[in-house]
Amino acid sequence: MTETLVLVINSGSSSLKYQLLQPDSGESLADGNVEQIGEQGSEFPDHDAALRHAFAQLGGLDRLTAVGHRVVHGGQDFYRPTVLDDAVIGKLRELSPLAPLHNPPALRGIEVARKLLPDVPHVAVFDTAFFHDLPPAAATYAIERELAERWQIRRYGFHGTSHQYVSEQAAAFLGRPVRELNQIVLHLGNGASASAIAGGRPVDTSMGLTPLEGLVMGTRSGDIDPGIIGYLCREANMSVDEIESTLNHRSGVLGLAGERDFRRLREMIESGDSSAQLAYDVFIHRLRKYVGAYLAVLGRTDAVSFTAGIGENAASVRRDALSGPAALGIEVDEQRNLEPARGARRISTDHLPVAVLVIPTNEELAIARDALSVTQAG
Repeated sequence: MTETLVLVINSGSSSLKYQLLQPDSGESLADGNVEQIGEQGSEFPDHDAALRHAFAQLGGLDRLTAVGHRVVHGGQDFYRPTVLDDAVIGKLRELSPLAPLHNPPALRGIEVARKLLPDVPHVAVFDTAFFHDLPPAAATYAIERELAERWQIRRYGFHGTSHQYVSEQAAAFLGRPVRELNQIVLHLGNGASASAIAGGRPVDTSMGLTPLEGLVMGTRSGDIDPGIIGYLCREANMSVDEIESTLNHRSGVLGLAGERDFRRLREMIESGDSSAQLAYDVFIHRLRKYVGAYLAVLGRTDAVSFTAGIGENAASVRRDALSGPAALGIEVDEQRNLEPARGARRISTDHLPVAVLVIPTNEELAIARDALSVTQAG
């Protein structure tokens, strides 16, 4: 039987992550991360050099079935895994204004990878795809309709590959069909997002037109009063670009505490740093607000799942995010929560109806399987 191999590429502005997988078994055969692409003093002046280096480290590229590329924003037109050709790449380039920090470097990685591996199908898998069919009440912003339609302004949602994968894994862990479950998924990393999923279909999510909306994140503000932007333009003489950069790169936990790593943040809190404590409290407060809102949106909730770097590893975040709502059927078991297990696990008490889970995400495997499904269907 022929071995199936898929290479997954995640190309950022100055970084490149890659992983070689067997989608059927889920086995990762090799992975790597190239940093500081194009930066002064780097040995990798561009993505071409970075990908050539990555490919030199990998074996089995002559046996690839497909290459899967993570693309953050698919706009309104791309919501399924899509085989990449020149026409598709041209349309994706037109979407760059919707995700100027993410889509252009992804396209650079795609172009170089297609050049280096011309005989293998390349497939784009979109972060926004899972949320494409959000109910109109959740997807629509209350702004002038003609303006929104002209400029494609709606809630797109992000981290969709992770939210879908985790919700399916949570159902498998509980031994129940995903279509029978109402779930809240909390993807908590440097970027953070929440989703409400009813019967396997998302009904709300915290990120919006861009990945800036929603939860407090490592460097992103999450929800703010939109009036702050106009106020800073008028009173602080800041340009829109300066404000956007501040909200994306110098806000969130970093902006409040000067540190975004939650391990270091915990050390700062324990040493009595009041700024670190406030940053943590603001992060938790926003998270609790979203959990409460999604409990109301869903009506009945069967599971709450934590995933990604903070969600999987920060026991204090899981405890504090869900402390208090026992009356709503949710209670974290302190001993289970503190156990250092690495796989999928339940951390809630047994006597209440809502299962609180830790479900490791695996976006690369999900992308590999989506890429494979398209090539097999063709």
